Order: sequence, then C-alpha cells, then structure tokens
Amino acid sequence: MSSPIGVLSYRTCRNSVFAMQLTQFSDFSLRVLIYLVRLPETGMATIPEIADYYRISRNHLVKVVNKLANSGLIVTVRGKGGGLRLAQPADTITIAQVIRLTEPNMNLVECFDPSANRCRIDQGCFLKAILYEARKDFLAALDRHTLADAARTGDLSEVGDRVAALGSTIE
Repeated sequence: MSSPIGVLSYRTCRNSVFAMQLTQFSDFSLRVLIYLVRLPETGMATIPEIADYYRISRNHLVKVVNKLANSGLIVTVRGKGGGLRLAQPADTITIAQVIRLTEPNMNLVECFDPSANRCRIDQGCFLKAILYEARKDFLAALDRHTLADAARTGDLSEVGDRVAALGSTIE
C-alpha cells in the first residue's frame, strides 16, 4: 500500500520487495513542464487545457503551477490570451532540479529525519549510508537529463527498448 505522505513512498509487493515512488505532485509537475516544452515557441497553455489533456484535476494543477511559477520555472500571464509558458529554455532545466523542488525532503527511511527517527539500530546500522548513496546516485542520474530530453518526440519503440535494457522491475 502506498503512503499518502512522504517523498518517496514504499509499496510492499507480493515478493516483499520495496519500490521507490515519486509523489503525485512531482509527477504532475513534470507532466506540466513537458507539456509546455512541446508547445510551439510562442505558445501558451492554460491549466484547463493541460488538465483535460492529462485527465487530471484542475485543482491539483493549480497548486503545481503555483509552485512552478514561484520557483521561476514557468511564467504565468493573466487575462485574455494569457496562460503558462516555460521561463527558460528546456535544455537548462534538469529533471533533478524539478524533483528537488517538488519532493520536500527525499527521506527514504525514518532515520534520514533526526526529528522523526525512532529506529533502535540507527547508531550501528550501515543501511543508512547505503541508502544515502542510492539517493545521491538517483539524483545524479536525473541531473544528467533535462526537460528537453524528457519531452523528446520520435520513435517510441526506442523508449521501450531503453526501459527494457535498463530493467523496469526490481529483481
């Protein structure tokens, strides 16, 4: 079962393997940004347009757009002919930049947060260091890719081949 709160939640699978999962807020943020990347150069999009395209709640998108605008990733223009657009070129915004903005703490386990840590083995546990390294590597991989990379269009079989080569499941 997914946790309703937290940065990366853990879901228990049938074989007791745990999987990391970004929050819905991060997912929606990336979708909005990819939508804006794919607009014609002078184009603007509206929240209702994006919500309809992705079939997601307009109320959720308002919160996402507010966060993205306040961070300077997008520009909002009010009034007739207004809407949303990227504030900077897509090849200058990394996926990690978006994730760092939208994921509040990236605490993979309780012991990453000293104020919430109740783990009895924290002082003698090497798992914490291993998970810190995994989080660092995860963000480093996302730092190597931009919104322009994520919004590329073309032969979708390449995407499937790449996912298959990387392995889409935890073994």
